[in-house]
Amino acid sequence: MMEQALPSDGHGVSGAGDPQPGAPASLEAARAPEREPARDVVLDAGEARAGDPLPLRVLLIEDSPLIRERLAETIVEAGRVEIVGQADSEQAAIGLIASTPWHAMVLDLQLRHGTGLGVLRALVSVRPPGARVIVLTNYAFPQYRAKSLALGADHFLDKAREYHRVHEILDALAQERAAGVH
Repeated sequence: MMEQALPSDGHGVSGAGDPQPGAPASLEAARAPEREPARDVVLDAGEARAGDPLPLRVLLIEDSPLIRERLAETIVEAGRVEIVGQADSEQAAIGLIASTPWHAMVLDLQLRHGTGLGVLRALVSVRPPGARVIVLTNYAFPQYRAKSLALGADHFLDKAREYHRVHEILDALAQERAAGVH
């Protein structure tokens, strides 16, 4: 199997169900008079409209598609939190963290190929200033907690007992960003 970073539209959806380009969204749109096309506004990762706080940019590194989807549904808040990348292997995650601007990462220790500990080791040279890492794992053993925290994880959570805390932590980080506290 080929390792890859997984596409995301910010909500964990690949976009396969989107209408074809140029196809009207509804019958009313097909009958609407022609107007000047709207211009897309493209914002650089570090820029926002005046007064709009930048959303918290989150990476999801998790081998289970079901858990990735559930996490995305749980944590995405319009305008406050967006998923900017997803990966299911160590190699894909390392490529993603080096090439995608991000503020927080949710990281599983058990990946399809490699481990979250390998991802944490790679972060030493490419971690953005102020970026936070949340380890979310089924392997919440003391030795993994100690190793993860020693390698730079900010939080270490047990999937079975502390899953809900991911949303709480990301919500607090998004509030900090909105208040201008980075």
